[in-house]
Amino acid sequence: MTAAAGGDAIVYVIRHADAGDRAVWRGDDRLRPLSRRGVEEARALVRMLEGRPLSAVLSSPYVRCRQTVEPLAAATGLPVEDSDALAEGAGPDGLIDAGTARGAAALCSHADVIGTLVGRLVERGVVAAAEARWEKGSVWVLESSRGEVTGAAYLPPG
Repeated sequence: MTAAAGGDAIVYVIRHADAGDRAVWRGDDRLRPLSRRGVEEARALVRMLEGRPLSAVLSSPYVRCRQTVEPLAAATGLPVEDSDALAEGAGPDGLIDAGTARGAAALCSHADVIGTLVGRLVERGVVAAAEARWEKGSVWVLESSRGEVTGAAYLPPG
């Protein structure tokens, strides 16, 4: 996140785009790619985040997450960096740390990680319970100060 005065930062938490039905996929789920719809959702992320500060693109090492942020990385000239802190089952604790350490970072992760994060933000009163969602291809724009999330805005999938 772009560390502004007082340690302020922004993190873009992205739920991977559509990758089809997990139950239908044969093989290692970490290798499940985006569906056609998911490819379009990934392209829409470029438009959704256009003009926003971005200094790093981090992804779960799962193929569907990498494919979700590859168009964004290409549009910004940034590499996609794998982070196990964003993988399924990793929990949300490393999510914000991974982003704030990198400037204005886009982080692509999974429903379990993002759902737990959003649940905690609801508990803290940062996000209203009625607005707690994390659709595939969506983005939570999180503002933080000194490592604490102080504001959140939801961008639905494009």
